[in-house]
Amino acid sequence: MDYECILVEKENRVTTITLNRPEKLNALTMTMRWEILRATQEAAKDPDTNVLVFTGAGKGFCSGGDVEDMAAKKFDSPLADPALKVKSPQDLGNLIVILIRQMSKPVIASVNGVAAGGGCNLALACDIRIGSEKARFGQVFVRRGLHPDWGGTFFLPHLVGTAKACELIFTGDVIDAVESEKIGLLNKLVPQEKLAETTREFALKLAKGASIPMGLAKRAIYKAMQTDLSSILEYELYAQRMCTESEDYHEGLKSFLEKREPNFKGK
Repeated sequence: MDYECILVEKENRVTTITLNRPEKLNALTMTMRWEILRATQEAAKDPDTNVLVFTGAGKGFCSGGDVEDMAAKKFDSPLADPALKVKSPQDLGNLIVILIRQMSKPVIASVNGVAAGGGCNLALACDIRIGSEKARFGQVFVRRGLHPDWGGTFFLPHLVGTAKACELIFTGDVIDAVESEKIGLLNKLVPQEKLAETTREFALKLAKGASIPMGLAKRAIYKAMQTDLSSILEYELYAQRMCTESEDYHEGLKSFLEKREPNFKGK
């Protein structure tokens, strides 16, 4: 499918969605939101995609909502799905972050520059964040008289703790890459010229892994954020049984005994 505001590439079971409005620091229009949702849906159901990566073209990851687009209330798009009953940009953001969290595949944010507002929370919704020294994160909503959306009040406290989340949301301060890594927003911090290569290598490492236990573990990790230990232990038993019935489990054992790298097939 051809898109207006994003680029989609697939290589070695890794699908990369590049936000492609570099002249606007990849600010989110309604059309762009619909395109992100559609491309994410396609990646989620694609049997040949094991890992999804988000990144931005140019100098920014995503600067948040396009103010001109929001002011004009341009909510229509050729990709709009009437069945989803979307009434606002926030509705679309909600659908995107829920899909990212619910899909069984690892999702990586490769943060090449500013990630502000909804762009910040798109990155926070991902499972892993790899950033360059030019990465910056900001919950800038309060500066515009707005409340965080795209799940910011959910994701941020779980990543950095309640007190730090309150500070960042109440002030709207933008923090640099070094502080972002220090407080846990970035898993890896690399030089700008190494970002694409590092992200690719990490994504390929995950893509070659056993996708069944990885997907089940992702579900368990996020389930644990909202439930009690007993429920998680029960789920882990179920997930372990699922894994031991898979072909990949037997391949994992066989490759270990044969002292070679496993060839997982997601079955």
